[in-house]
Amino acid sequence: MIIPSIDLQGGQTVQLVGGETLAIEAGDPRPIAARFGRTGEIATIDLDAALGRGSNAALIEDLCTRHDCRVGGGIRDEATARRWLDAGAARIILGTAARPDLLARFPRDRLIAALDARDGEVVTHGWTTRTGARVEDRIRELVPYVGGFLVTFVEREGRLGGTAMDRVRPLVEAAGPARVTIAGGVTTADEIAELDRLGADAQVGMALYTGRLGLAEAVAAPLVTDRPDGLWATVVVDERGRALGLCWSNAESLARALETGRGVYWSRRRGLWEKGRDSGAVQELLRVDLDCDRDALRFTVRQHGPGFCHLGCTTCWGPARGLDALAATLAARVADAPSGSYTRRLLDDPALLRAKLVEEASELGDATAPDHVAAEVADVVYFALVALARAGGSLADVEAILDRRARTLTRRPGDAKPNA
Repeated sequence: MIIPSIDLQGGQTVQLVGGETLAIEAGDPRPIAARFGRTGEIATIDLDAALGRGSNAALIEDLCTRHDCRVGGGIRDEATARRWLDAGAARIILGTAARPDLLARFPRDRLIAALDARDGEVVTHGWTTRTGARVEDRIRELVPYVGGFLVTFVEREGRLGGTAMDRVRPLVEAAGPARVTIAGGVTTADEIAELDRLGADAQVGMALYTGRLGLAEAVAAPLVTDRPDGLWATVVVDERGRALGLCWSNAESLARALETGRGVYWSRRRGLWEKGRDSGAVQELLRVDLDCDRDALRFTVRQHGPGFCHLGCTTCWGPARGLDALAATLAARVADAPSGSYTRRLLDDPALLRAKLVEEASELGDATAPDHVAAEVADVVYFALVALARAGGSLADVEAILDRRARTLTRRPGDAKPNA
């Protein structure tokens, strides 16, 4: 798999050769992150913080609210590490500070230890100091404490000369269950595919920024298919993970989808096909994922219009049910609820809606039997969804907030507030 890299210096996206010489200044990282974020996690590195020459913290915090970011650069103590995990970083990358005593204070699956290697030896202090330690030995020391490793072959970094493929297998074997990400010289789709076969990911920067490697080409590198037409099955889901339908993709449609941020597929009858181009049921492409066997894709989309199915249904398996159906109905009722209907009354009378929320929450708090609790939860959910629809929000918005909160380590006491 590919991990696109965004290196920040002075608020700008940059690429350096050998960690020193500025080769590319690509500007504002936000549009770059919007494009890269469609492929999954992004490595966001604060070069200024790493060198002790400033900080791009505010910019990276903004990126963390929008994308799944691996954050690195200048994380040397517990307070800084906790700050980034609380800010929503999917994972944090620690270099010289990756010590067992510090790592043990945080969830293992959110930690990546960065090891810079020159000819197989760990180097530090801007790649200038040889430590005498072998990378494999350092991995074995830290593997009980981290969920992944970022190994950079510094002699190849930024030079587009290919990576040290012969050194990867021993690193993966030493890491055991922890996932290894390789950086330094990765330039071609074949290298990404081979790294994936070896059980490693590829962190790529220079090759993407120079155009030597296309983003879709990098994403598709590990994919395989046994179909004569070479197509990849593509499961299309909404923001909440609900399956909308099954489509097909190839290299051309995947490239167009990632470039435009739209749901673009390959129709076996019509060829290149952008969903909703004629009907208005367009899709915003949020993310592309590969399955575990690398023979299928998942497109996560934000669906607009009447729904995904050409028959006008939300999904190709019929209409929505449960919370999805209720939320969709209430969202539509904001504009067209009949005069005199209860939903219309609630939408037009904030005081009534508030009173019902308080009433039903109180009844839920008193309920004990499973059936009674379920019934009261249903009541609370109905009135809460009316409030959500009235404000123009969605269940996906709520779940996004819950996901962000789940990443927060520092917790509030959670005591009840005094009665007004």
